[in-house]
Amino acid sequence: MKFDEIDEKLLGLLQTDCKKTTKEYADTLGLSTTAVYERIKRLERAKVITSYVALIDRFAVDKGFTAFCHVKLVQHTRDNIRHFEREIGKLHEVVECHHLSGDFDYILKIHVRDMEDYRNFMVSKLTAIPHIGSTQSSFTIKEVKHSTVIPL
Repeated sequence: MKFDEIDEKLLGLLQTDCKKTTKEYADTLGLSTTAVYERIKRLERAKVITSYVALIDRFAVDKGFTAFCHVKLVQHTRDNIRHFEREIGKLHEVVECHHLSGDFDYILKIHVRDMEDYRNFMVSKLTAIPHIGSTQSSFTIKEVKHSTVIPL
């Protein structure tokens, strides 16, 4: 889908704060409320806007320990990939999973309470998934940048 300058500005505004009223966006963009409403609906129908969410502070909900875990499957077959991805989808600690090129097959971003919680996750959940050959974990010392905004 091709965006004009107003679409890009509107998407930027929505990514920053989607709780404002259509009128507030219209005032910022110099458009009518109806024009902004129609643009938002068009972006939703085109699946450019896929959902609206509340972002929470992970420390406030006792999930302040972040780990990145590289996973290598024993064998990179279609069945192993499907099974692994299906099982990862069930693990609520895993907030992101990316299939990679290179030495490892996947990288997982995991939020848990602390190191002990991470160990329990690894022992009882992650390594219980069949066909995992090896894992390598790294832990966040300090989050330097975090954004949910996709630059346009």
